Amino acid sequence: MNANTMIPALLMLDDGTCFEGFAAGACEEVMGEVVFTTGMCGYQETITDPSYYGQIVVFTAAHIGNYGAAGIDSERPCPKPEYGASGIVCHDLFTDAENGDFPHFRAESSLNNTLKKMGISGIHGIDTRALTLHLRMHGSRNGIISTNLDREYLLRKVKEQPSMAGLDLASKVTTKEKFVFDTDPSTILVGKKRDMSKKMLSVAVVDYGAKRSILLHLYNNNMHPTVYPATATAEEILAGNHDCVMLTNGPGDPEPCDYAIKTIQGLIGKLPLFGICLGHQLLSLAMGAKTFKMPFGHHGINHPVKDITTGRVLITSQNHGFCVDPDSLPENIKITHWNLNDNTVEGLELTDAPAFSVQFHPEAAPGTWDAYGLFDKFRAMVDEFHK
Repeated sequence: MNANTMIPALLMLDDGTCFEGFAAGACEEVMGEVVFTTGMCGYQETITDPSYYGQIVVFTAAHIGNYGAAGIDSERPCPKPEYGASGIVCHDLFTDAENGDFPHFRAESSLNNTLKKMGISGIHGIDTRALTLHLRMHGSRNGIISTNLDREYLLRKVKEQPSMAGLDLASKVTTKEKFVFDTDPSTILVGKKRDMSKKMLSVAVVDYGAKRSILLHLYNNNMHPTVYPATATAEEILAGNHDCVMLTNGPGDPEPCDYAIKTIQGLIGKLPLFGICLGHQLLSLAMGAKTFKMPFGHHGINHPVKDITTGRVLITSQNHGFCVDPDSLPENIKITHWNLNDNTVEGLELTDAPAFSVQFHPEAAPGTWDAYGLFDKFRAMVDEFHK
């Protein structure tokens, strides 16, 4: 291993549980809610997902960094500020490519060097199985990663970190200004090319922490995204003369996002809406439902979800720590998807307005494209609305 990846470091949880390892990436002290993800690949997409802002991500896969890193795999859409995971935790960090001997033809850098460039810190060489079991039994907890080995100092500092519940983080990671998302043919996802016979529609994307893949999938489905800040009003969006609205994913607790809830209430019935992840939760809150914090959330790319309409089971990509309370749903919302692991709500649809949402990520990145058909459903709903 490279000498700079053998600097001793600690991961301290706010309950006093401590893990010894070695520093990774920027080697700076970081704090956040510690969550685990069960994905076997897609570590770069995970690390750069703005939904992980304020969180330290534990990879349950034993080996991380095997195929290097490439700029095209980043989920941070330009000109969005550089927000993603606060830190990472892994068992074995692959560093053999530190000097340019990349293990994959698409790799431009090693993962460790990429973490340094992004200013993301981490720890490796710890027992991630024990850590994951601890989080499953006791729930996600705040943690701190540091090369300062004073355990009393670390425990005192991490206990000062606020809980994720009650935190509005969407306003922190959103774009500061409206922009039009443009792409070039080289970035179009394989197998999802545009149908040039279809009209290009205009979609307003309300950015609560949007992933680049969502914007690409919309574009590939003949919907040109104009990205708005999370704080944009309904009047501002409607003034853009768009055909529809996408409510994106994002980090934090949905309930404090009063500005977003008010905007969505002003859009319902006036334009077709499609919500993903945090956008799903905010649409529910706008309709009068409630949300709650989960013990350790859903993070990974292998979560089974049942589509009630078709009976199909979708293997989905997920990243969320909050969920919609099914008992709080008003009569004009029907549940369309259930999680088969814990019977939580995974999809909703309004019965009296063109709007639907899902808790999982149909754009994946990383993950399967089992649910890609939801983008086709959105397009069909928009076409029907404007007939």
